[in-house]
Amino acid sequence: MEMKYCMTCGAPLETRDVDGTMRLACSAEGCSFVHWGNYSIGVGALVLREGKVLLVRRAQEPGKGYWTNPGGYIEQLELIHDSIRREVKEETGVDAEVRGIVAVRDLPRNIHNVYIAFAMDYVGGEPVPDGIEVDAAGFFGMAELESMNVAGFTRWLIDVARKSEGDGLIEDKEPLVKLDGHGLFRI
Repeated sequence: MEMKYCMTCGAPLETRDVDGTMRLACSAEGCSFVHWGNYSIGVGALVLREGKVLLVRRAQEPGKGYWTNPGGYIEQLELIHDSIRREVKEETGVDAEVRGIVAVRDLPRNIHNVYIAFAMDYVGGEPVPDGIEVDAAGFFGMAELESMNVAGFTRWLIDVARKSEGDGLIEDKEPLVKLDGHGLFRI
């Protein structure tokens, strides 16, 4: 569904050239609203325990019936590393802490999706599916994955995590300049 009215003042939107790209923009005099596009940011966890990876079986579309790494979407006022801790806990009951960012997927489409994959350290808890988004959860070894219906993207993420030579981008907990409300990651 295409936007028709300004989210700032309610006036009709029009299509016009904004910095060389045709965009929806407010038609009202003095209002500067521009609709920059539709975006979503997903997060995923790669939690390892004793050489096994935490996976969930999707109970809903997209991907119903496939085994994937736990994950979801960030909330509007939530830092991404808080989002992934919450998603892992909600879907599996497992507590895990962020070690670093190990992969990013860019998927331009009607709603442009950026997906950030985190390597996470297992802290505690046994996998229990939430019964809504996922209907099964557990830690699985590489040999077990061969006979499971694991999503292709998840197989790629597991390979990336296992072959990573470091922690990827890690949270900068003591930046040179304190920037309240920022989630900062660095090599």
